[in-house]
Amino acid sequence: MNPIDDAPLTWQKNPHANPHAVSAAVHRLLPDGITDAARAFHAQIPGYEMTPLKRLPQLAARLGLGSIWVKDESKRMHLNAFKALGGSFAIYRFICQRAGRPNLSFAELMSADVRAALGDITFTSATDGNHGKGLAWAAQTLGFPCVIYVHKNTSQARIDAIAAYGAAVRVVDGNYDEAVRQCERDARANGWQVVSDTSWPGYEDIPMWVMQGYTSLLGETQEQFAAQGILKPTHIFLQAGVGAFAAAMIAYYKKLFGADAPLSVVVEPRAAACLYESMRVGDGQPHAVGGDLDTIMAGLACGEPSPLAWQVLWDCADFVVTAPDYVAAKGMRMYGVPLRGDPFVISGESGAVTLGALAFIMQYEGAAALREQLRLDENARVLLINTEGNTDPDYFRNVVWDGVWPVPEAYRRPL
Repeated sequence: MNPIDDAPLTWQKNPHANPHAVSAAVHRLLPDGITDAARAFHAQIPGYEMTPLKRLPQLAARLGLGSIWVKDESKRMHLNAFKALGGSFAIYRFICQRAGRPNLSFAELMSADVRAALGDITFTSATDGNHGKGLAWAAQTLGFPCVIYVHKNTSQARIDAIAAYGAAVRVVDGNYDEAVRQCERDARANGWQVVSDTSWPGYEDIPMWVMQGYTSLLGETQEQFAAQGILKPTHIFLQAGVGAFAAAMIAYYKKLFGADAPLSVVVEPRAAACLYESMRVGDGQPHAVGGDLDTIMAGLACGEPSPLAWQVLWDCADFVVTAPDYVAAKGMRMYGVPLRGDPFVISGESGAVTLGALAFIMQYEGAAALREQLRLDENARVLLINTEGNTDPDYFRNVVWDGVWPVPEAYRRPL
């Protein structure tokens, strides 16, 4: 194996990021008032409540950090992931626009007159798992049919979880990006409405609404920090597939704090490192990577960046890091077997990769330069977001119980 492929971390600093520059992409994505509007909508959904913000003081001390905080999205609306925030808000904005009524309440969405104005709508999207489940839930909650496309490597557990919310699931003989293209072709042929978190030319409004919906979780987080007497984190680690989630989180903090926004580290699978490749090329354009995108981080197995998200990341992301699968597996085990006094967190492969990456940044000798550039020390307050819980039970047990994807001997260092 190539040593670079096996190493726990490779990274690119973003030479274009300027904390003092005003990003037009950020202000386009998050115009004034939109994050409040998203959160006000989510607060009306039956069963909505804030997800926990958990502190890991013992692990922070062991790694030499001031504090580590985890926003635990495994508790989101009993869906085991954060994705429903984006899909539900996008459907809401679409309905408001189509009905010509910009500020509908949740109750009005369900009313007979609004339904009559909308006519028949089938919502559809491609997914690696969690977005499809969230969209299926949102469509079912609002009473609309839904068709979800998945790639051939999607586990049966993830397919079943989508179908449980009433969606028809179609399996595409290809990777995630091919599922996106098949979904778009079928939607045009059938008159369905695509609700995707990735954009393409001529399709940006709905991905923008999805990204705006994601920001509700940081609105909650900031309230929770304020209750602890904390203004903001100093660092935020964000997992990425097409980049929509990471871009939305970075944009939220840039909009709120400007040049004082937390330093951002975007983490993606080594086998699907399209953002890393785009940053490496350095021409300001998104670049795709090919292959089967085979990684245990199913929710991040994307080979083509979302152009809309890339604009924000190119302007504002500080570092992009790639990690092999064993880094995500280590993060799962660290969450699941915490140090005494730290809370227990159930985290899936995509949810845990940022914790694994943080641990290696702090302890891997080869990451000393990155650690120094990030100023990760006893004054750092690091925010992680556990984007998913146990979304694939068999694989989860393989990692946590059976120890698949162990850290190679060369990179082991006991905590």
